[in-house]
Amino acid sequence: MRPRHLTPALLLPLALVLAGCGGASRADGASGGSGSGTDGKGSQTLNVGDQKGGSEALLRAAGELDDLPYKIKWSTFTSGPPLLEAVNAGAVDVGAVGNTPPVFAAAAHSKIKVIAGTHSSSAGEAILVKKGSPLKRPADLKGRSIAVAQGSSANYQLVASLKRAGLSPKDVRLSYLQPADALAAFSRGKVDAWAVWDPYTSQALDQADARVLTTGQGVVNGLSFQVAAPAALADKKKAAVLKDYVDRLRRAQNWVFKHPGAWAKAWAKETGLPEKVALAAVKRTRGTGVSVAVDKAAVASEQGIVDSFAQLKLIPRTFDFRSFVDTRFNGELPPSGTAPRTYGKAA
Repeated sequence: MRPRHLTPALLLPLALVLAGCGGASRADGASGGSGSGTDGKGSQTLNVGDQKGGSEALLRAAGELDDLPYKIKWSTFTSGPPLLEAVNAGAVDVGAVGNTPPVFAAAAHSKIKVIAGTHSSSAGEAILVKKGSPLKRPADLKGRSIAVAQGSSANYQLVASLKRAGLSPKDVRLSYLQPADALAAFSRGKVDAWAVWDPYTSQALDQADARVLTTGQGVVNGLSFQVAAPAALADKKKAAVLKDYVDRLRRAQNWVFKHPGAWAKAWAKETGLPEKVALAAVKRTRGTGVSVAVDKAAVASEQGIVDSFAQLKLIPRTFDFRSFVDTRFNGELPPSGTAPRTYGKAA
């Protein structure tokens, strides 16, 4: 059976990283947009790296940009890696990324500090196969071809899932493809499986004749992060603004959980996703997040990603992830192991 027509939104390099997969490293490059601004009171300006349908849309929908005591200059990127390049260069004070971009940035000696985290469901981090595929469990992937974006959270989820099944990347045939190319290959049967993240997971299930072979639940840490520039943290006034910004994101995430339909509608309008798909992604992954501390458990979990990628030579060196963390905002946040919220069965 041929898949139904796929909406253009699925072909866009959406990098919506307010979730554990989220995200993560996504497609390459920045959007090149001029950036937008949010007016507020006071003389301070916070330069925020964002992604389409990301922090600005979330904060605005939740009303957290009302009565802002500072200004925000938004710069839009298509993914975590170029956003962190901007943080490293001092062009951006803070931005949200998934669990993997900080590993690659730190391995490249970037000037970054992880300052806060979000723990979300990993149900949207999935390895997909066609509904008619004979593959029933991860062990069946041996010798099969799998599409995945190199260096992404999906890449790590795939590595971890293979390991749990007693396999390694050498036991499969990896096709390192960004989402648009991976979708084409998956739809045409050029690959046997596709390791990907929400909202691609939700849209492929709805429109690409896909089913879930396995998810990241119990396999990956489900974390995403706010990453700041050390220079911004060293400025007392800017650091106070960063704390307020993190607090607003926490409140916005709480709002999303209580108003999944309202956020799905706003998110769909922002990204071009079908509202049905947006709501499915919200309930499966994107609305489950809980703001958490970047504590010892979170650092240890990220260290596991560092060591795994170093062993696979996907990064040039191993390093101590703790040296890229600033814990000053941990006190008011719950532990990183705090369970994500659930809506029940995803739409």
